[in-house]
Amino acid sequence: MENSHRFFRNIDCRYFPCHQVSDETSFNCLFCFCPLYLVEDCGGRFKMTAKGIKDCTDCKIPHRPEGYDYIIKKLKEANER
Repeated sequence: MENSHRFFRNIDCRYFPCHQVSDETSFNCLFCFCPLYLVEDCGGRFKMTAKGIKDCTDCKIPHRPEGYDYIIKKLKEANER
């Protein structure tokens, strides 16, 4: 995909890609730190550590091309509550 306001791939990042993926060309770096981290019902694949910290290592939602629309929708929902 082409870099835009919905998608950005930073292949120069020393952590790229920060998750295991099958297709690096569709890996979205726009939300490097997920805006849904503090949303309890984020819908992502996370687990809580023994210390009560949200571990989002297995979640790829922010890094998918369609992740932008999903995150904006979830943020609006959280804001309405």
